[in-house]
Amino acid sequence: MIAREILETCLYADDLEAAERFYAEVLGLRKVTAVPGRHVFFRCGGRMFLVFDARKTTAGGGPVPGHGARGPGHACFAATAEELDGWRDHLRSKGVAIEAEVEWPGGGRSLYFRDPAGNSLELGTPAIWKIEDEAAFGAG
Repeated sequence: MIAREILETCLYADDLEAAERFYAEVLGLRKVTAVPGRHVFFRCGGRMFLVFDARKTTAGGGPVPGHGARGPGHACFAATAEELDGWRDHLRSKGVAIEAEVEWPGGGRSLYFRDPAGNSLELGTPAIWKIEDEAAFGAG
């Protein structure tokens, strides 16, 4: 058996309202659902991106086992090579500092920046991982 691909992934934030504004207004993700003080879920392309408050989710309860993390996490969002320069300008126009820009030796480029919770975010081209079909990363 082999896992097919990521269906959902998550990061953690203490201030979910700030996280919701950031991911909707800066990254353009569409909110699917939220439980105030616990989580906010977004559609990201054909998959889901979740933000939880670990103070609520580590205890568990309900059908899902407890989970959580402390400190900055990391997530990378796909962008085409043609979009990356536009993303740089867009992030700066929203007051988001670019921490690093990387041209990877094996191909591909990345922009690194932070969300309001301090999580390290990346916009990267699929060539970073030798994924040639950028069309597979459609808008959500």
